[in-house]
Amino acid sequence: MAALDLDRVRTWFPALWSGPGAGEARFDGPGGSLVPSRVADAVADAMTAGMCQRGSLTPLQRRTEETVGAARAALGDLLGTDPRGVVVGRSMTALTFEMARTLAQGWGPGDEVVVTRLDHDSNIRPWVLAAERVGATVRWLDFDPVTAELDDVRGVLSERTRLVAVTAASNLFGTRPDVAAISAAAHEVGALVYVDAVHLAAHALVDRAALGADLVACSPYKFFGPHLGAVAADPALLETLQPDKLLPSTDAVPERFELGTLPYELLAGVTASVEALADLLEQPTHEGGELPRRERLAASMAAVEEHEDALLARLLDGLDALPGVHVHGSPARRTPTVLLSVEGHDPVAVQEHLVGHGVLAPAGSFYALEASRHAGLGDAGGVRVGLSPYSTPEEVERLLTGLAALTSSQE
Repeated sequence: MAALDLDRVRTWFPALWSGPGAGEARFDGPGGSLVPSRVADAVADAMTAGMCQRGSLTPLQRRTEETVGAARAALGDLLGTDPRGVVVGRSMTALTFEMARTLAQGWGPGDEVVVTRLDHDSNIRPWVLAAERVGATVRWLDFDPVTAELDDVRGVLSERTRLVAVTAASNLFGTRPDVAAISAAAHEVGALVYVDAVHLAAHALVDRAALGADLVACSPYKFFGPHLGAVAADPALLETLQPDKLLPSTDAVPERFELGTLPYELLAGVTASVEALADLLEQPTHEGGELPRRERLAASMAAVEEHEDALLARLLDGLDALPGVHVHGSPARRTPTVLLSVEGHDPVAVQEHLVGHGVLAPAGSFYALEASRHAGLGDAGGVRVGLSPYSTPEEVERLLTGLAALTSSQE
Protein backbone atom coordinates (compact mmCIF):
# COMPACT_ATOMS: atom_id res chain seq x y z
CA MET A 1 0.00 0.00 0.00
CA ALA A 2 1.27 3.47 -0.88
CA ALA A 3 1.94 5.78 2.04
CA LEU A 4 0.92 9.38 2.57
CA ASP A 5 3.51 11.99 1.61
CA LEU A 6 3.12 13.92 4.85
CA ASP A 7 5.26 16.86 3.75
CA ARG A 8 3.11 17.25 0.64
CA VAL A 9 -0.14 17.06 2.59
CA ARG A 10 0.95 19.57 5.23
CA THR A 11 1.69 22.22 2.60
CA TRP A 12 -2.04 22.37 1.91
CA PHE A 13 -2.88 23.83 5.33
CA PRO A 14 -1.82 27.46 5.89
CA ALA A 15 -2.79 27.29 9.58
CA LEU A 16 0.14 24.92 10.19
CA TRP A 17 2.75 27.45 9.13
CA SER A 18 1.17 30.95 9.29
CA GLY A 19 -1.13 32.89 11.57
CA PRO A 20 -1.57 32.85 15.35
CA GLY A 21 -1.55 29.04 15.66
CA ALA A 22 1.48 28.40 13.46
CA GLY A 23 3.83 25.76 14.83
CA GLU A 24 1.35 24.27 17.30
CA ALA A 25 0.89 20.52 17.49
CA ARG A 26 -2.81 20.29 16.66
CA PHE A 27 -4.82 17.47 18.21
CA ASP A 28 -8.18 19.25 17.96
CA GLY A 29 -9.28 17.69 14.67
CA PRO A 30 -12.34 15.88 16.14
CA GLY A 31 -13.81 19.30 16.85
CA GLY A 32 -13.16 20.51 13.32
CA SER A 33 -10.25 19.93 10.97
CA LEU A 34 -7.93 22.47 9.47
CA VAL A 35 -8.92 23.69 5.99
CA PRO A 36 -6.76 23.41 2.85
CA SER A 37 -6.19 26.47 0.72
CA ARG A 38 -8.07 24.88 -2.18
CA VAL A 39 -11.26 24.71 -0.10
CA ALA A 40 -11.04 28.35 0.96
CA ASP A 41 -10.32 29.33 -2.65
CA ALA A 42 -13.38 27.41 -3.86
CA VAL A 43 -15.60 29.23 -1.35
CA ALA A 44 -14.15 32.61 -2.26
CA ASP A 45 -14.45 31.96 -6.00
CA ALA A 46 -18.11 31.03 -5.62
CA MET A 47 -18.88 34.10 -3.53
CA THR A 48 -17.19 36.53 -5.92
CA ALA A 49 -18.58 34.98 -9.11
CA GLY A 50 -21.96 36.63 -8.62
CA MET A 51 -23.87 33.42 -7.98
CA CYS A 52 -27.61 33.81 -7.79
CA GLN A 53 -30.66 31.57 -7.55
CA ARG A 54 -30.60 28.26 -9.37
CA GLY A 55 -31.91 27.95 -12.90
CA SER A 56 -31.03 27.21 -16.51
CA LEU A 57 -31.52 30.56 -18.28
CA THR A 58 -28.31 32.50 -17.54
CA PRO A 59 -24.69 31.37 -17.13
CA LEU A 60 -24.72 32.25 -13.42
CA GLN A 61 -27.94 30.36 -12.83
CA ARG A 62 -26.45 27.34 -14.52
CA ARG A 63 -23.24 27.68 -12.49
CA THR A 64 -25.26 27.77 -9.29
CA GLU A 65 -27.20 24.69 -10.37
CA GLU A 66 -23.99 22.90 -11.22
CA THR A 67 -22.47 23.84 -7.86
CA VAL A 68 -25.35 22.19 -6.01
CA GLY A 69 -25.20 19.08 -8.18
CA ALA A 70 -21.43 18.81 -7.80
CA ALA A 71 -21.67 18.94 -4.01
CA ARG A 72 -24.33 16.21 -3.93
CA ALA A 73 -22.20 14.07 -6.24
CA ALA A 74 -19.12 14.59 -4.06
CA LEU A 75 -20.99 13.67 -0.88
CA GLY A 76 -22.52 10.69 -2.64
CA ASP A 77 -19.03 9.46 -3.52
CA LEU A 78 -17.81 10.10 0.02
CA LEU A 79 -20.67 8.24 1.69
CA GLY A 80 -21.15 5.50 -0.89
CA THR A 81 -24.70 6.54 -1.67
CA ASP A 82 -26.96 7.89 -4.42
CA PRO A 83 -26.38 11.67 -4.70
CA ARG A 84 -30.10 12.13 -5.40
CA GLY A 85 -30.68 11.27 -1.73
CA VAL A 86 -28.19 13.77 -0.27
CA VAL A 87 -29.79 16.49 1.85
CA VAL A 88 -27.68 19.46 2.95
CA GLY A 89 -28.40 21.92 5.73
CA ARG A 90 -27.06 24.24 8.39
CA SER A 91 -25.54 21.43 10.47
CA MET A 92 -25.85 17.75 11.20
CA THR A 93 -27.64 18.69 14.43
CA ALA A 94 -30.22 20.83 12.64
CA LEU A 95 -30.83 18.16 10.01
CA THR A 96 -31.20 15.44 12.63
CA PHE A 97 -33.79 17.49 14.51
CA GLU A 98 -35.67 17.95 11.24
CA MET A 99 -35.48 14.24 10.39
CA ALA A 100 -36.61 13.32 13.92
CA ARG A 101 -39.63 15.62 13.73
CA THR A 102 -40.53 14.24 10.31
CA LEU A 103 -40.16 10.56 11.17
CA ALA A 104 -42.01 11.02 14.46
CA GLN A 105 -45.14 11.88 12.48
CA GLY A 106 -45.59 8.13 12.11
CA TRP A 107 -44.92 7.24 15.77
CA GLY A 108 -47.25 7.06 18.72
CA PRO A 109 -47.77 5.51 22.16
CA GLY A 110 -46.37 1.98 22.28
CA ASP A 111 -43.73 2.66 19.64
CA GLU A 112 -40.08 2.55 20.70
CA VAL A 113 -36.92 4.44 19.68
CA VAL A 114 -33.41 3.24 20.58
CA VAL A 115 -30.56 5.66 21.32
CA THR A 116 -27.12 4.90 22.73
CA ARG A 117 -25.21 6.45 25.60
CA LEU A 118 -22.09 6.36 23.44
CA ASP A 119 -23.37 8.96 20.98
CA HIS A 120 -22.87 12.68 20.60
CA ASP A 121 -25.98 14.41 21.89
CA SER A 122 -26.91 15.45 18.34
CA ASN A 123 -27.84 11.82 17.70
CA ILE A 124 -29.62 11.45 21.04
CA ARG A 125 -31.63 14.52 22.01
CA PRO A 126 -33.49 15.02 18.69
CA TRP A 127 -34.83 11.45 18.93
CA VAL A 128 -35.59 11.66 22.65
CA LEU A 129 -37.53 14.91 22.27
CA ALA A 130 -39.39 13.71 19.17
CA ALA A 131 -40.38 10.47 20.91
CA GLU A 132 -41.52 12.24 24.05
CA ARG A 133 -43.75 14.61 22.08
CA VAL A 134 -45.69 11.77 20.47
CA GLY A 135 -45.75 9.48 23.50
CA ALA A 136 -43.27 6.94 22.15
CA THR A 137 -40.86 5.13 24.47
CA VAL A 138 -37.11 5.76 24.47
CA ARG A 139 -34.90 2.74 25.10
CA TRP A 140 -31.23 3.23 25.96
CA LEU A 141 -28.37 1.07 24.70
CA ASP A 142 -25.53 1.25 27.23
CA PHE A 143 -21.81 0.63 26.86
CA ASP A 144 -19.08 -0.85 29.02
CA PRO A 145 -17.55 2.11 30.94
CA VAL A 146 -14.14 0.42 30.92
CA THR A 147 -13.83 -0.63 27.29
CA ALA A 148 -16.29 1.90 25.77
CA GLU A 149 -17.80 -0.95 23.72
CA LEU A 150 -21.55 -0.94 23.11
CA ASP A 151 -23.76 -3.59 24.69
CA ASP A 152 -25.73 -6.02 22.51
CA VAL A 153 -28.47 -4.06 20.74
CA ARG A 154 -30.76 -7.08 20.67
CA GLY A 155 -31.45 -6.54 24.35
CA VAL A 156 -33.32 -3.30 23.62
CA LEU A 157 -35.08 -4.23 20.36
CA SER A 158 -38.68 -5.36 20.01
CA GLU A 159 -41.38 -5.58 17.38
CA ARG A 160 -42.33 -2.03 18.45
CA THR A 161 -38.90 -0.54 17.64
CA ARG A 162 -39.29 2.11 14.95
CA LEU A 163 -35.77 3.54 14.78
CA VAL A 164 -32.26 2.88 16.09
CA ALA A 165 -29.88 5.86 16.24
CA VAL A 166 -26.23 4.89 16.57
CA THR A 167 -22.81 6.38 16.00
CA ALA A 168 -20.36 4.95 13.49
CA ALA A 169 -17.53 6.23 15.69
CA SER A 170 -17.58 7.80 19.14
CA ASN A 171 -16.27 11.35 19.13
CA LEU A 172 -15.22 10.88 22.77
CA PHE A 173 -13.51 7.46 22.90
CA GLY A 174 -13.03 6.66 19.22
CA THR A 175 -15.08 3.43 19.49
CA ARG A 176 -16.23 2.07 16.13
CA PRO A 177 -19.24 -0.16 16.89
CA ASP A 178 -20.25 -2.99 14.60
CA VAL A 179 -22.86 -0.84 12.90
CA ALA A 180 -23.57 -3.41 10.19
CA ALA A 181 -24.56 -5.98 12.84
CA ILE A 182 -26.65 -3.41 14.71
CA SER A 183 -28.40 -2.46 11.47
CA ALA A 184 -29.10 -6.08 10.60
CA ALA A 185 -30.68 -6.68 14.01
CA ALA A 186 -32.74 -3.50 13.74
CA HIS A 187 -33.95 -4.37 10.26
CA GLU A 188 -35.06 -7.80 11.47
CA VAL A 189 -37.67 -6.08 13.66
CA GLY A 190 -38.59 -3.58 10.92
CA ALA A 191 -36.79 -0.55 12.37
CA LEU A 192 -34.96 2.18 10.47
CA VAL A 193 -31.31 2.90 11.31
CA TYR A 194 -29.93 6.45 11.54
CA VAL A 195 -26.11 6.48 11.62
CA ASP A 196 -23.99 9.41 12.78
CA ALA A 197 -20.84 9.18 10.65
CA VAL A 198 -19.59 12.66 11.58
CA HIS A 199 -16.52 11.41 13.43
CA LEU A 200 -15.86 8.44 11.15
CA ALA A 201 -15.79 10.25 7.80
CA ALA A 202 -12.51 12.02 8.58
CA HIS A 203 -10.70 8.75 9.25
CA ALA A 204 -12.15 5.93 7.14
CA LEU A 205 -14.15 5.30 3.99
CA VAL A 206 -17.88 5.45 4.70
CA ASP A 207 -20.25 3.13 2.86
CA ARG A 208 -23.93 3.64 3.63
CA ALA A 209 -24.94 0.28 2.23
CA ALA A 210 -22.19 -1.63 4.04
CA LEU A 211 -23.17 0.04 7.31
CA GLY A 212 -26.79 -0.92 6.71
CA ALA A 213 -27.76 2.69 7.38
CA ASP A 214 -31.14 3.89 6.15
CA LEU A 215 -29.95 7.41 6.81
CA VAL A 216 -26.35 8.49 7.39
CA ALA A 217 -25.19 11.91 8.57
CA CYS A 218 -21.90 13.78 8.29
CA SER A 219 -20.38 17.23 8.80
CA PRO A 220 -17.92 18.45 6.13
CA TYR A 221 -16.04 20.68 8.57
CA LYS A 222 -14.66 17.51 10.16
CA PHE A 223 -12.97 16.53 6.87
CA PHE A 224 -11.38 19.75 5.58
CA GLY A 225 -14.66 21.43 4.57
CA PRO A 226 -16.87 24.36 5.57
CA HIS A 227 -19.43 24.40 8.37
CA LEU A 228 -22.63 22.67 7.29
CA GLY A 229 -24.20 19.22 7.54
CA ALA A 230 -25.52 16.49 5.29
CA VAL A 231 -27.85 13.51 5.63
CA ALA A 232 -28.01 10.86 2.93
CA ALA A 233 -30.62 8.18 2.28
CA ASP A 234 -32.12 6.17 -0.52
CA PRO A 235 -34.22 8.67 -2.52
CA ALA A 236 -37.11 6.20 -2.35
CA LEU A 237 -37.12 6.46 1.45
CA LEU A 238 -37.08 10.27 1.32
CA GLU A 239 -40.05 10.17 -1.06
CA THR A 240 -42.12 8.60 1.74
CA LEU A 241 -41.39 11.43 4.21
CA GLN A 242 -43.23 14.75 4.37
CA PRO A 243 -41.24 17.40 6.26
CA ASP A 244 -42.66 20.80 7.18
CA LYS A 245 -41.90 23.24 4.40
CA LEU A 246 -43.05 26.46 2.78
CA LEU A 247 -46.00 26.22 0.40
CA PRO A 248 -44.23 27.57 -2.71
CA SER A 249 -41.03 25.56 -2.16
CA THR A 250 -40.51 22.47 -4.27
CA ASP A 251 -41.80 19.06 -3.22
CA ALA A 252 -38.96 17.33 -5.07
CA VAL A 253 -36.49 15.09 -3.22
CA PRO A 254 -34.04 15.99 -1.75
CA GLU A 255 -34.93 19.69 -1.99
CA ARG A 256 -38.14 19.31 0.05
CA PHE A 257 -35.93 18.84 3.14
CA GLU A 258 -33.77 21.91 2.49
CA LEU A 259 -35.29 25.00 4.05
CA GLY A 260 -34.57 28.29 2.35
CA THR A 261 -31.75 29.15 -0.02
CA LEU A 262 -28.76 26.84 0.14
CA PRO A 263 -25.29 28.24 1.00
CA TYR A 264 -23.95 27.83 -2.51
CA GLU A 265 -20.46 29.05 -1.67
CA LEU A 266 -20.17 26.45 1.11
CA LEU A 267 -21.33 23.72 -1.25
CA ALA A 268 -18.46 24.67 -3.56
CA GLY A 269 -16.20 24.20 -0.56
CA VAL A 270 -17.70 20.78 0.16
CA THR A 271 -16.83 19.57 -3.32
CA ALA A 272 -13.29 20.88 -2.90
CA SER A 273 -12.93 19.16 0.49
CA VAL A 274 -13.99 15.77 -0.89
CA GLU A 275 -11.56 16.24 -3.77
CA ALA A 276 -8.83 17.02 -1.23
CA LEU A 277 -9.59 13.77 0.61
CA ALA A 278 -9.41 11.88 -2.69
CA ASP A 279 -6.07 13.55 -3.42
CA LEU A 280 -4.40 12.79 -0.06
CA LEU A 281 -2.66 9.90 -1.76
CA GLU A 282 -0.93 10.65 -5.04
CA GLN A 283 -2.37 8.11 -7.46
CA PRO A 284 -1.45 7.23 -11.02
CA THR A 285 -3.89 7.95 -13.79
CA HIS A 286 -5.14 5.23 -16.07
CA GLU A 287 -5.82 5.31 -19.79
CA GLY A 288 -9.02 7.33 -19.44
CA GLY A 289 -7.53 9.86 -17.03
CA GLU A 290 -8.08 9.97 -13.29
CA LEU A 291 -9.58 7.02 -11.49
CA PRO A 292 -13.21 7.46 -10.42
CA ARG A 293 -13.40 9.60 -7.29
CA ARG A 294 -14.84 6.82 -5.14
CA GLU A 295 -11.83 4.64 -6.00
CA ARG A 296 -9.43 7.48 -5.20
CA LEU A 297 -11.22 8.07 -1.91
CA ALA A 298 -10.91 4.40 -1.02
CA ALA A 299 -7.16 4.40 -1.67
CA SER A 300 -6.59 7.70 0.14
CA MET A 301 -8.61 6.75 3.20
CA ALA A 302 -6.80 3.39 3.41
CA ALA A 303 -3.52 5.34 3.49
CA VAL A 304 -4.96 7.68 6.11
CA GLU A 305 -5.91 4.75 8.32
CA GLU A 306 -2.43 3.25 7.99
CA HIS A 307 -0.80 6.57 8.87
CA GLU A 308 -3.09 7.34 11.80
CA ASP A 309 -2.97 3.80 13.18
CA ALA A 310 0.83 3.94 13.36
CA LEU A 311 0.71 7.26 15.21
CA LEU A 312 -2.03 5.95 17.50
CA ALA A 313 0.06 2.93 18.45
CA ARG A 314 2.98 5.17 19.41
CA LEU A 315 0.66 7.50 21.32
CA LEU A 316 -0.94 4.71 23.33
CA ASP A 317 2.43 3.13 24.14
CA GLY A 318 3.75 6.48 25.29
CA LEU A 319 0.71 7.23 27.43
CA ASP A 320 0.89 3.78 29.01
CA ALA A 321 4.43 4.56 30.19
CA LEU A 322 3.45 7.77 31.95
CA PRO A 323 2.54 7.42 35.65
CA GLY A 324 -0.75 9.02 36.61
CA VAL A 325 -2.07 9.19 33.03
CA HIS A 326 -5.25 7.21 32.45
CA VAL A 327 -6.71 6.46 29.01
CA HIS A 328 -10.48 6.05 29.07
CA GLY A 329 -11.80 3.24 26.93
CA SER A 330 -10.01 0.45 25.10
CA PRO A 331 -12.24 -0.41 22.14
CA ALA A 332 -11.09 -3.15 19.82
CA ARG A 333 -11.81 -1.03 16.76
CA ARG A 334 -11.40 2.72 16.97
CA THR A 335 -10.55 5.96 15.28
CA PRO A 336 -7.27 7.66 16.32
CA THR A 337 -9.03 9.50 19.14
CA VAL A 338 -7.97 9.16 22.77
CA LEU A 339 -9.62 10.55 25.90
CA LEU A 340 -7.25 10.82 28.86
CA SER A 341 -6.98 12.25 32.33
CA VAL A 342 -4.01 13.00 34.57
CA GLU A 343 -4.29 12.08 38.22
CA GLY A 344 -4.59 15.11 40.45
CA HIS A 345 -5.27 17.54 37.60
CA ASP A 346 -8.50 18.95 36.26
CA PRO A 347 -8.84 18.39 32.47
CA VAL A 348 -8.79 22.12 31.78
CA ALA A 349 -5.58 22.46 33.81
CA VAL A 350 -4.00 19.72 31.69
CA GLN A 351 -5.10 21.50 28.53
CA GLU A 352 -3.60 24.75 29.78
CA HIS A 353 -0.33 23.02 30.67
CA LEU A 354 -0.07 21.50 27.21
CA VAL A 355 -0.65 24.87 25.55
CA GLY A 356 2.57 25.95 27.26
CA HIS A 357 4.33 23.16 25.36
CA GLY A 358 2.87 24.21 22.01
CA VAL A 359 0.26 21.46 22.07
CA LEU A 360 -3.45 21.97 21.45
CA ALA A 361 -5.49 19.14 23.01
CA PRO A 362 -8.84 20.45 24.26
CA ALA A 363 -10.69 19.37 27.39
CA GLY A 364 -14.36 18.61 27.94
CA SER A 365 -17.10 16.13 27.16
CA PHE A 366 -17.55 17.47 23.64
CA TYR A 367 -21.34 17.14 23.58
CA ALA A 368 -21.03 13.41 24.31
CA LEU A 369 -22.53 14.16 27.69
CA GLU A 370 -24.29 10.84 28.21
CA ALA A 371 -21.06 9.01 27.36
CA SER A 372 -18.95 11.11 29.72
CA ARG A 373 -21.37 10.65 32.58
CA HIS A 374 -21.79 6.91 31.98
CA ALA A 375 -18.00 6.49 32.03
CA GLY A 376 -17.86 8.18 35.44
CA LEU A 377 -16.26 11.37 34.15
CA GLY A 378 -19.20 13.65 34.87
CA ASP A 379 -19.70 16.76 32.80
CA ALA A 380 -15.99 17.65 32.88
CA GLY A 381 -14.95 14.75 30.64
CA GLY A 382 -11.25 14.57 29.92
CA VAL A 383 -8.52 15.73 27.56
CA ARG A 384 -9.18 14.60 23.99
CA VAL A 385 -6.26 13.86 21.68
CA GLY A 386 -7.33 13.50 18.07
CA LEU A 387 -4.95 12.54 15.30
CA SER A 388 -5.50 13.77 11.75
CA PRO A 389 -4.06 13.03 8.29
CA TYR A 390 -1.68 15.97 8.82
CA SER A 391 -0.44 14.81 12.26
CA THR A 392 3.24 13.92 12.56
CA PRO A 393 5.32 11.62 14.78
CA GLU A 394 7.16 14.69 16.08
CA GLU A 395 3.87 16.19 17.26
CA VAL A 396 2.99 13.00 19.11
CA GLU A 397 6.38 13.12 20.85
CA ARG A 398 5.80 16.76 21.81
CA LEU A 399 2.48 15.83 23.40
CA LEU A 400 4.07 12.96 25.34
CA THR A 401 6.91 15.24 26.47
CA GLY A 402 4.42 17.82 27.69
CA LEU A 403 2.47 15.24 29.67
CA ALA A 404 5.69 13.77 31.08
CA ALA A 405 6.65 17.20 32.38
CA LEU A 406 3.30 17.41 34.17
CA THR A 407 3.44 13.93 35.70
CA SER A 408 7.07 14.27 36.80
CA SER A 409 6.21 17.44 38.71
CA GLN A 410 3.95 15.33 40.95
CA GLU A 411 6.72 12.96 42.04
